[in-house]
Amino acid sequence: MTTGIVLFARPEAGNAVDDIVDQARRVHQLGTRHVWVAQQFDHDAISLSGLIGAAVPGLGVGTSVVPFNPRHPLTLASQAQTAQAAAHGNFSLGLGAHEPERIAFGTAWPNTIARLREYLTILRSIFHNGGVDFHGEEFTAAPAWPTTLAGGTPVPVYVAAMGPKALAATGELADGTLPYLAGPRTIAEFIEPTIARAAADAGRGRPRIIAFVPAQVTSDVDAARAAANEQLGFYATIPSYQKVIAREGVATLAELAAIGDEETVLRSLRRYLDAGATDVVLSPLDRNGPDETLWELAASL
Repeated sequence: MTTGIVLFARPEAGNAVDDIVDQARRVHQLGTRHVWVAQQFDHDAISLSGLIGAAVPGLGVGTSVVPFNPRHPLTLASQAQTAQAAAHGNFSLGLGAHEPERIAFGTAWPNTIARLREYLTILRSIFHNGGVDFHGEEFTAAPAWPTTLAGGTPVPVYVAAMGPKALAATGELADGTLPYLAGPRTIAEFIEPTIARAAADAGRGRPRIIAFVPAQVTSDVDAARAAANEQLGFYATIPSYQKVIAREGVATLAELAAIGDEETVLRSLRRYLDAGATDVVLSPLDRNGPDETLWELAASL
């Protein structure tokens, strides 16, 4: 089991990239083995991951998550391989279909599952077969030039999949899933059996389930939960997360956060592992600055 941390730049940082690299270096010193960075509109998560991997040898680094729309899989594959070479094999590619992308780009991408399946097929061919000649309904990938980079493969691919069709495609074609705000009940009763069955049917081993959990070590639990409700409220407007809330049987998404003293947070995280998660990643709720207490907690698991 690997415990990771999601990193966010300090609001007051003069250079966000330098700040996150410095944080990654400190996290590694404390004993945490993996960090993750989210895709935003002000930075590129794959590029940032490569910089972290090059600056902090031996530290695992991944994206959670890069939306596969609107990038073509050939473009994303070249970016991922570059990051993998820079990280010397310690990079992981996390993909997802982000609802905010539709708003930001003013474009809807229909046929999400078909696109995901073709996307993963192309990536697997490049990362594991050394080339690609694919002609599908959603994508064509048949370049005349080489598609593999020395030192850049293989690249583990994970998908932020929580629906049945997305989990089936992920189990068949990817290395695992990155559920966020999917609680222990949802993992045990739905995510784990669905993705495991798809992988088994495809003759593949057990996929990783890397559960991302909002977390905060604090003595003021009520204030932290109120802040969590405000911060996470956006997700409650997204249909896929509404289904997660319904499956988990919680009234608010803040109930899925690990909040309290260190032992309380640890107890919450162990519930995810007992439910079938292979890894847990702490996503700090307080983003005003690095929380070394949370980092030390991650290193202790």
